[in-house]
Amino acid sequence: MMNGMCVASRIGVVVMASLAVAACAWFGGQSKPDWVDGVSTAYPSGQYLVGVGQAENRAAAEDRAYGAVARIFKAEVHAQAKDWESYLVIEQRGHSTAERRLTLDNLTRVSTDKVLENVRIVERWVDVQTGLQYALAGMHRSQAETAFMERIIELDRSISDDVGEARQSSDKLARVKALRRAARNLVLRETYNADLRVIRSSGQGTPAAYRVSELTHELEQFLATNLVLAVVVAGDQAEPAQRALTEGLLKEGLQVTSRPWREDRSSIGGDSSGPSPELLVRGMVRVWPIDVRDPLFKFVRWCSDFEVVDLTSQRVVGALSKGGKEGHLSEREATARVVRVMQQEFSAEVAKAIAGHVFGETELPVRASQPAGCPRDGLVSSPASAPH
Repeated sequence: MMNGMCVASRIGVVVMASLAVAACAWFGGQSKPDWVDGVSTAYPSGQYLVGVGQAENRAAAEDRAYGAVARIFKAEVHAQAKDWESYLVIEQRGHSTAERRLTLDNLTRVSTDKVLENVRIVERWVDVQTGLQYALAGMHRSQAETAFMERIIELDRSISDDVGEARQSSDKLARVKALRRAARNLVLRETYNADLRVIRSSGQGTPAAYRVSELTHELEQFLATNLVLAVVVAGDQAEPAQRALTEGLLKEGLQVTSRPWREDRSSIGGDSSGPSPELLVRGMVRVWPIDVRDPLFKFVRWCSDFEVVDLTSQRVVGALSKGGKEGHLSEREATARVVRVMQQEFSAEVAKAIAGHVFGETELPVRASQPAGCPRDGLVSSPASAPH
């Protein structure tokens, strides 16, 4: 019995000693791993991209390790972005929301998200003397290269299809949409290609069949000569409303004729040179005081209905309505505020929606019946006059 107890005791000592050694390797002591200083024999640079994170807690250390890997790719995306400048400038002309903006920050996020799909925390270590925690994030180069190449091949196929459609289509609006998609996807494709340069030890990417600057120039030239818009706004406060909408469409990268326009497609004076419009944006605006029985404030309501018309086919291809109300101490001041709000809406939201429809990024509804955003003339009494 005593011998058995001694054997068991010795086994227990051996097991505890083994656990103690493992604990030293995990928690620090004299077993500081080589990767803490940036070089790892277990994850050689020829096979892995790695990043080290250090913090007072595990979660923060892991986040910093992921961030260290992402920064390598971010630097390359920014270095290559000069080749995409022509497209990015177009994208930032307007003041639209980030959802449809392909800016450099958005491209960096696209790159980072894709990169982090292929990164894992492969080692952790705690320095028991300082209490600091370390994490090693690693990306296997060959596995990541396969994932990125799949995405690049998919985008190349889409770009080729869109360019082919654009150059063969007789529908001008369809051509613009296809060229826009091709240019946008090419910028995304080149973002992944910049990442591929980092992943490959050779630093070489995979050349694209097109250049961003070439497709952007082709799109701009086509817009300038083949897809000009005319803008006509009628009703109350028509002049400031039309001016705001025109300015907004120009900021969005669309061409708008400066010639006055009638429904019979004839010019009314002015310079008759230049390309004829292909699309007509026509709208009706109404402004009128309303009684809300407020003893202090006067309120004025406004509404607008817009249609986008293909002048070749005379077909309505999109429609939208906007409206609201504003209040102030006097009807005059409330009306002035309505005009300012309308101008902001038309130069930003309405222009953005129309441009998104033209470029194929959003779809406007098409109404077959009379637009319903504004009440009929008979229901609008005493339209508010323009502020003086």
